[in-house]
Amino acid sequence: MMPQTPPARVCSHCDGFPVVHITTGTTQDGQRRTLAATCPACKGTGTRTAPTALARAGK
Repeated sequence: MMPQTPPARVCSHCDGFPVVHITTGTTQDGQRRTLAATCPACKGTGTRTAPTALARAGK
């Protein structure tokens, strides 16, 4: 049997692209100004946390 690798834990909100740069236009001297926006769901990591294990209680 071939060894199996665990599935990638890619953030579903940003699809693994956690930081994007948004251009705000050019300045008078021709340079561009950009703003960095990070994914609020993964906080800029691009991955999601591992699912927590469920505990069964009761009968």
